Amino acid sequence: MALTKQAKTLSKAQINAVQSFLQKTRHPLRNRLIFLLSVKAGLRAKEIACLTWDMVTDAGGNLSDAIHLTDLAAKGNSGRVIPMSKDLQVAFAAVKREADNAVRPSAFVITTERAGRTSSYTIVNMFADWYRALGFTGASSHSGRRTFITNAARKISTVGGSLRDVQLLAGHTALSTTQRYIEADGLAQRRIVDLV
Repeated sequence: MALTKQAKTLSKAQINAVQSFLQKTRHPLRNRLIFLLSVKAGLRAKEIACLTWDMVTDAGGNLSDAIHLTDLAAKGNSGRVIPMSKDLQVAFAAVKREADNAVRPSAFVITTERAGRTSSYTIVNMFADWYRALGFTGASSHSGRRTFITNAARKISTVGGSLRDVQLLAGHTALSTTQRYIEADGLAQRRIVDLV
């Protein structure tokens, strides 16, 4: 993927701005979960749309501490297990409470007023609408995924992991694909040159 074609990563301030903006939308809990699935779990629009409750709950129907994304829900049979951050667990719990009380229950996590599931195109368009409303240029539904992968790559060594762990979380078959997602840090490059 050419550098000019990649979705831009989001800063902490932009992530906070999106979450504040989503609180004022018609479906704040659902929309926040969609956003966090992108930026805190690195899911693609298709994976968000295909996510079912059995992928995030245990046999007793209680929320799990990880997303068990099946091959059918993932791009190119890249099913994987993604541990949930605390923010994501809270968002899932809020949406699950609503889903448990729904008049028309659905197996899918993300639903609309008219349907028991949504499409990847709808998810892509939602991100486009949110980012346009906030004035974010170059951001797309893939921005959260790039942000997640970049942040994970920068911090993985602090917890004893490697880029291979980031690759598995991203669901990439090749490490070179994961590397293309990672945003370079000019300041870090300047610091390392002084240390070498």
